[in-house]
Parts: sequence; C-alpha cells; structure tokens
Amino acid sequence: MLRRVLARVLADRAAVIVTHDLLDAVLLSTRVVVVDHGRVVESGPTAEVVARPRTPFTARLAGLDLVRGVAVDGTHLRDGAGRLVEGTPSGDLVAGAPALAVFSPTAVAVHVAAPSGSPRNTFAATVVELEPRDAQVRVRAHDAHDGVLLADVTAGSVGELDLHPGREVHLAVKATAVTLYPA
Repeated sequence: MLRRVLARVLADRAAVIVTHDLLDAVLLSTRVVVVDHGRVVESGPTAEVVARPRTPFTARLAGLDLVRGVAVDGTHLRDGAGRLVEGTPSGDLVAGAPALAVFSPTAVAVHVAAPSGSPRNTFAATVVELEPRDAQVRVRAHDAHDGVLLADVTAGSVGELDLHPGREVHLAVKATAVTLYPA
C-alpha cells in the first residue's frame, strides 16, 4: 500500500529514494544509481540495470548470477577460470572484448556428479550456504576462483542430493537461459 501511495505522490516529480529493496527500485524509479561500499558502481534506466547488471553486487541485488569474461564470438565468452560459457547475445559481442553472462538461479540445476547431455554450461563449485526461501532453498556456491553462483532448488532436492556446506557440486545451466552482453 505504501508503494502505491508513494508512486502516486511522486508522479511527475523528481525525487531521490534510498532503498535496499529491489521491488521499491523497480516500482518507484525510472533511473537507479547503485552504490557499493560508498562508490557508485552502476547507474542508468532501472529496467536496464536490473536486467543487465555489470557488477556482482548489482547482480546479487537483482537476484541473478553473473559471470565475467572475454567474448570469444557472438555466443560465447571465456571466464577467468578458462571455462567457455554459451548463451544468447543481447548486444554485439566483439571477440576479445570484456563480456558478461547472466542467468537466473531458477535456471540452474545442481548435480553431485558432472552432468552430461544438453546443458552447455557447467560450473564445478562448493556449497557454502543453504538459505530457505519459501518453498525453495537458495544454494550459494563458490567456484575455484571464489566466484559466487546461486541455484534455487526444492527442499526435497537438498535432501536427495545431500547438500550441505562443503559439498562439491556441479551447477548446470542451459545456454538458452544465459544472456550475454558487452561489459
């Protein structure tokens, strides 16, 4: 209710709203400035910043996984660990230029053994935290280079896979669920 009142009061006015709530930012602003540790790390139209984050901090706020790398071609980047990440381009990728890959934790499958089959992108990682989120559990994992990756799974999956902090896993995401764009 408060958001609706604020939206009505702020219509056709300039205002600065400070929030840590993504929903506030999306519903009440047309432009955002993201501040991390006292520094502006991103700014721009709200929808663009939320859909195409450029920093790990902004990706976490937007609830997305972010992988940094260098474009190999129009549909691939190579990350700092040397892994090839395949996705759908959103913007012109230039071979050799910095590029980013984003995907939703809901698109990530967790395996205890390396998967085979159609997932094009797999990341070996170690579970560091399990966070209950309503009917889901958010799995926070670190790869060998301390990159943070998230996956949302059911509580049943946590039990079946015996997930716990320290558990080695393989995270898989189909290329169709990954968006690539210039950094």
